Formats: sequence, C-alpha cells, structure tokens
Amino acid sequence: MTIGIIGGGAAGMAAALAASENKAVAVILLERQARVGKKLSATGNGRCNLTNLHANEGGYHGEDAAFADFALGKYNVEETLNWFRSLGLFTVAEDSGRVYPYSDQANSVVDVLRFALERENIRLETGFEVEKVKKNGETFCIEGTGGTVECDKLIIACGGLAGTKLGGSMSGYKLLRSFGHKCTKLRPNLVQLKSSWPGAASLKGVRANCHAQILHNGELFAQSRGEIQFTEFGLSGPVIFEISRDVCQGRGDWSCRLDLLPDVEESLLKGELSRRRTTNLPVSELLTGILHNRLGRVLTQSAGISGYVPIHQLEDYEIDAVCRAVKGFEVTLTEPMGMDAAQVTAGGILTNEFDPTSMESKLVPGLYACGEVLDIDGDCGGYNLQWAWSSGRLAGSHAGGNT
Repeated sequence: MTIGIIGGGAAGMAAALAASENKAVAVILLERQARVGKKLSATGNGRCNLTNLHANEGGYHGEDAAFADFALGKYNVEETLNWFRSLGLFTVAEDSGRVYPYSDQANSVVDVLRFALERENIRLETGFEVEKVKKNGETFCIEGTGGTVECDKLIIACGGLAGTKLGGSMSGYKLLRSFGHKCTKLRPNLVQLKSSWPGAASLKGVRANCHAQILHNGELFAQSRGEIQFTEFGLSGPVIFEISRDVCQGRGDWSCRLDLLPDVEESLLKGELSRRRTTNLPVSELLTGILHNRLGRVLTQSAGISGYVPIHQLEDYEIDAVCRAVKGFEVTLTEPMGMDAAQVTAGGILTNEFDPTSMESKLVPGLYACGEVLDIDGDCGGYNLQWAWSSGRLAGSHAGGNT
C-alpha cells in the first residue's frame, strides 16, 4: 500500500513518520519548496515553541473546536514530548508552559524530523508543486511539476494561508474543495493590529508589560496580559497575538485599552507622581524610571500636558490625568495585518466533513486532512504546533493501518 502526503510541514512530517511505522507501507512525501519544514524553522522567532504544557486543557478554536479533542487526547503533550525525545530532541519548558528545543534553535526540531524521515519506506520529493489531484477508482492520482504520483491513500497537510512568504498558500483548500469539501472564511490570527492613532510611529520598537483589553463598540471583546510592542503600524507582541483572533472582523468601533502598569495601583502611582512635584524638570520627564522614556513622553502628551511645563507646576487634576493615561491608554484599531504577517490561519476546511477519530474524509474514502488546513486553530504559545503533531500523527497512523 502506498500513502501519498502533500505538504512537508509539521503536520505532514508527523503524518509521514506515523504512517511509516508500518514497514509494509510505502510513504511518498511531496513538498513544493526546496526543503521541508521551512515555516517551522521560523516559528517562535527562530526558537520553535513546539508545544505547551497546558495544551491538554483547551485553547483551541473553530466552528467545532471539540473536533480536535480526540487527536489531542490520543497524542497529548506528554506523549508528544516523549515522541520527540525518541527522535533525539532535548526540550525545556518555561514557567509559562511554552516548550522549546534545549538548543533554543528551531532548526534542531526540523533536523530531528528530517533525519527521522530517512527511512527505507519513506520517499521525499521536494520542489514538487502539486497542480491537480483526482481519484480513479481506489487510486489517487497526483499531478504536478515533479510528474505523476499514484497512491492508495492521500493525506492533505499543506498548511494554511498564513505566512505566505514562508510557504503559506491556498493549495490545500483548493485540493480539498476539488473533492467536494467546503471551507469557512479565512482570517489572519496571531497577528499584529493596525491603528489609526498618529503616535504609533513615534513608539516604534518600544516594548512594555501591560494588561490589554480589546473593546468592540465599547464592550470588552478579549483581554490578556503580557508584553506589548509598538510598531509603525500599531500594536504587536505576545499579548496582542493572544487576543488578535477575529479583531476588526466585524462592523463597529474597535480599540485597545492598555494598563501599562498592571502591577501598580493607581493610588500608589498618583502618590509617586505627586511626590515628584519638588523638581524643576519638565513634564516630559515625569514618568522617567517608571516607563520607557519615549512612552512616558507620549503618555504625558496624551494627558494634555505640554512637555515643557515644569513638574512642580502640575495641578492635582493633571497628575490624575497622567495616571488615567498610564492605567487606561486607549488606541483605535482599524484592521489586522494581512496573511503575510499572520502566524496562523483562523478558519479552514469544515471539520464536520471529517472523522475526528481518524482524520479521514466522510466524503471521499482514503482521503485525509490534518493540521492548519482544517478549521482548527490554537492560542499563542505552542498550541498550533501541538495540533499539527497530534492531527498529523493520527492521520498517518490511521492511513498506515497502525491504530
């Protein structure tokens, strides 16, 4: 029996390794780029946050997020880490639960997978751009730039549209649609958010710890706490990625409210700023030692105070205004950055058309899908790669007759 796998990313490699455990099976892994794992090697800023110790507790989304439960339960975090250890990878977990290779290099993850693919019953074809797939009787026929490949079972693991510069594309959606499968609306997730606030460019590169709230028409939409980074376009950083899903996707007014001193009570801040009114330094220095200098100057300006006014001239109501700015700085949001900038695609092929216990299509026997191409996406912090490992291994194991 021959199993064809389209896509040499995280899910595709996991599927190939799982299927190849049956030595009687021949696996053909097709990747359109020059090497496997290109997108994987860039994740986590080149560190590869390969899973999260809390991924067994939830954190997944989609029209039917429960679809992921079986795969994530069968190939859970502990089992996944044991699997990687068996492949030769050493890992380390941060207090947040994020797990990284001990080397702190994403290439270590790619390399152990690449080495593992060197099995007698796995054939890897890179630079193979799939153009069309059809099923003739019980056989799938794959046509592409590398010629024609026939297989008895086919796994679509092409990934999503996000990160187009690293290989994200519509190919997986198109191939599954050609077999009659339907797709939801695709949206960027784990992505920077654009703002119409004119001061964004002046804070480019500034980072701060904060509690961030996304507001839609004045109502709380999402919130999280962590590091924010200001960009020339608006807002970025882990805290923004965590709450970016579906932001600015509906009509109405969107904004982000930032508490830039989440560990400090407003009364304590007010007391400290009032104590500083013994100096002749300008107001632009009021928040020196508390926040990044550039951020401090922007906040005093947003409170309506000229930066040249001496601090000792400040009235109580002006101190109050600065405190409110620090504890509730609000910027308007216009739209998310595009798929090029997104780390993950929200949406995908409808999961109700697949069997969650095998990842096999309910429409076409012998056809499987796994990973980001399906309508499942996870929170920031290793959740999406855990879904790739779990769903890929489930699809490969079932297709290979190893379940």
